[in-house]
Amino acid sequence: MRRRDWIWSAGGWAWANLGRTHAETIEEKGKRIVDEALAAMGGEKFLAMQDRLEEGRAYSFYREQLSGLTRARIYTRYLVRPEPPVAGFFGVRERQAFGKDEYNSVLFNEEGKGWDITFRGARPLPPPLLERFRDSTLHNIFYILRMRLGEPGLILESRGREIIENMAVEVVDITDADNRVTKVYFHHLTKLPVKQMFVRRDPQTKNQTEEVTRFSKYRDVSGGVMWPFTIQRERDGEAIYSMFSEAVAVNKGLTDNNFTLPGDIKELPPAK
Repeated sequence: MRRRDWIWSAGGWAWANLGRTHAETIEEKGKRIVDEALAAMGGEKFLAMQDRLEEGRAYSFYREQLSGLTRARIYTRYLVRPEPPVAGFFGVRERQAFGKDEYNSVLFNEEGKGWDITFRGARPLPPPLLERFRDSTLHNIFYILRMRLGEPGLILESRGREIIENMAVEVVDITDADNRVTKVYFHHLTKLPVKQMFVRRDPQTKNQTEEVTRFSKYRDVSGGVMWPFTIQRERDGEAIYSMFSEAVAVNKGLTDNNFTLPGDIKELPPAK
């Protein structure tokens, strides 16, 4: 091919594709990154996840010092979300059971109620703890991917690429209609979430705390559904919780019995 023909061909290709290429807006790029993350998590299989059981070792910390260690089983069940999605819908139940024989457990439901369950009975959880669970869940990237995409008022905005902990990541701010902002860091190659961060404001004291969660050691837990086996949480730069899973399974057919109080359990008064 003569040089002038090649120049014409290249110019013709560029002209033909001009209408199909454009610079992404921060919203378009944010949506693309989140869509890629959903596909990496398992796509339709991830969205079809009805329940999950995580088993392993849980560690709690106080002022950077280990304050507790126990066996843990985390039961999670997703409710059917309305279509089209509705802002404010909260569709998850969770039971956190501790000890080899699950001698103690904490139960949360979608109605904003919760109980601390021991051999003595079931004691209602205090409102601040219930609100913390709800707020943390609404900020959680996996809950957002599973339950909140398409929700009215949900905005996805790319904040560019960064290097954190020797990883190239794409950063996206996810903002909902109530102005909750979750900053999520997605691995540039795997597309999986590796870190999330949000600020919690105490409604009474107005104090702010920064909560950071890191996710690592992803594995395929059900023919295409990916899940992190290591989850580590920090508050204002101090470690507060770590979960090291040894087994994770989804769609185990968990029933209401896993997320409701037994009919014969003694109901205790709220803690003073």
